[in-house]
Amino acid sequence: MTQNFTGNFTQQEPIPQAGIDAALAVMQHGRLHRYNTSGTEIAEAALLEEEFAAQTGAKYCLAVASGGYAMTTALRASGVTHGDHVLTNAFTLAPVPGAIAAVGGVPVYVGVTEDLVIDLDDLATKLPQARVLLLSHMRGHICDMERLMALCDAANVTVIEDCAHTMGAAWNGIPSGRWGKFGCYSTQTYKHINSGEGGLLISDDTEGMARAIMLSGSYMLFGTHRAAPPPEAFVQIKYETPNISGRMDNLRAAVLRPQLRDLPTQAARWNERYAVLAEGLAATTGLRLPHRPEKEAFVASSFQFLLLDWPKPAVADVLARCKARGVELKWFGGAEPVGFTSRYDSWRYAPSAPMPASDRVLAGIIDMRLPLTFSVDDCALIARIIKEVVETVYQGLDSGAG
Repeated sequence: MTQNFTGNFTQQEPIPQAGIDAALAVMQHGRLHRYNTSGTEIAEAALLEEEFAAQTGAKYCLAVASGGYAMTTALRASGVTHGDHVLTNAFTLAPVPGAIAAVGGVPVYVGVTEDLVIDLDDLATKLPQARVLLLSHMRGHICDMERLMALCDAANVTVIEDCAHTMGAAWNGIPSGRWGKFGCYSTQTYKHINSGEGGLLISDDTEGMARAIMLSGSYMLFGTHRAAPPPEAFVQIKYETPNISGRMDNLRAAVLRPQLRDLPTQAARWNERYAVLAEGLAATTGLRLPHRPEKEAFVASSFQFLLLDWPKPAVADVLARCKARGVELKWFGGAEPVGFTSRYDSWRYAPSAPMPASDRVLAGIIDMRLPLTFSVDDCALIARIIKEVVETVYQGLDSGAG
């Protein structure tokens, strides 16, 4: 009997009751703006920053309106301006090159390996072209960060980490976001903690974070920030840094604080589901799973596999058959961007040259959301469906019928 999946790939879990209660309290007193406090009250946004800094081990944290805003702020605070080249991943999502374009920068794309991380050999050849790398830990895959930082430090290239998919993750015990000058996080609905939209920026760099706080729209209220540089860091910066308002409000911060406390538990649940999928697909003919190194402690809110060197019609057939059985897969090899899925050669505001080795990998990448509304049994069923479909289509290729 053919089994189908009936779950929803975009349905998240409810906000925890503690977050709902905290949000109601903010709405009842009406002080949603982060700088609107009463008496000795500490703003929810300031408390969130303090708690996230402590959780990541960073000196400083800034809560902002989105992950994309966090990246543009980090780029501006690092001195990127019009015409500057910025290295970044060829395998990422549109907000990453979008952040570079937003500050007038020009992306220089670096290749992707079959394990879905930045190609460090390609990076080594391109380091002379820029002084900043906006590194995307795309879909939660973390490269060899010791080697990456050694390459960038030797070339005097500043690293900014896009950690939208790696909140709670680490490489060799060091949290993602703590390797470079800035770590940028997202709290958009499909990320590890959910406020609809939102972002967090962390750093140990005193001048850089002072500039970021001014950029975010602090006016002269930077002294109310708690996970922030001391007032003397702002003495000159406050005069020369523009206000590009992108603050997080207290309502979203209130929703996020209980979720942040629950993150280790939620990460374990995501990884349990990932492990069931990986086990179910491990021996699938024609399908490759990316290798997850021992040093990589990941948080798996999504799942990827590769159909390397498959003809495009066969890949499209796999997607169509899976969708007919209730399993929604995204593909990075399509000729046109679809939904949230696009690739470097479709971002025409950011010029690019063909990258044959990376194009081969991108043409085979299949991507799937993994919401916590899925049970472990759901994941086992999804794995069975994908395995059956892939092997059926692959057999047709092997026999010459595909």
